[in-house]
Amino acid sequence: MGERRDEETMASKYLHEEIYRGDDAIAKLGEPLVTICGAGALGSHLADNLARQGVRKLRLIDRDRVDEHNVSTQVYDAADVGAWKVDVMRNRLFRSAEIEIDGVSKELGERNARKLLKGSGIVLDTFDNSASRQLVQQKCREHAIECLHVGLYADYCEVIWDKQYRVPNDVAGDVCEYPLARNLVLLAVAIASESLVRFVLDGERRNRSATLGDFAVRELES
Repeated sequence: MGERRDEETMASKYLHEEIYRGDDAIAKLGEPLVTICGAGALGSHLADNLARQGVRKLRLIDRDRVDEHNVSTQVYDAADVGAWKVDVMRNRLFRSAEIEIDGVSKELGERNARKLLKGSGIVLDTFDNSASRQLVQQKCREHAIECLHVGLYADYCEVIWDKQYRVPNDVAGDVCEYPLARNLVLLAVAIASESLVRFVLDGERRNRSATLGDFAVRELES
């Protein structure tokens, strides 16, 4: 009886995704552990979006607290300012999707990277600096973990699976003071979410770039 009730709850919660993607899609999306590196503009929205699509095993790694300037481009509210990002996301996703995420309020570094990425089926790299991206790439390659890199610059975004990914150099200046449009963030999140979902369901790896100015979404060449 309890098992039937759980199935009915799942069907109602993810009803539209299940109708769109097929009967077994939600079950498949609940299988892999998805580790998101970074809970900023990209990572916070990706965690929220994927949880609402049926991804039910999430680990979120971020060392930062919510700043006031995060409210415009990230999922956080004004009332969250000062709180640890992973704590806010843990509470938010439990309320919205009834899932318990593994929130890690630590900086991912050489000493703990192996432990923090252990068990991951897919890693989403949303870090905003080259050193962290290089470390994620290195550890995922060492341990044969699928990795999807998502990045932003000016009005451009890219979503690239690790085999084709080259870590970009850092841009001079404070990353918190770059021009950043919320609509570009959401465009990148939609593309990355769809790329991850299609990989889980069909094994398809598609690399995409997009520019906000002309609403152009393009496939990246190998």
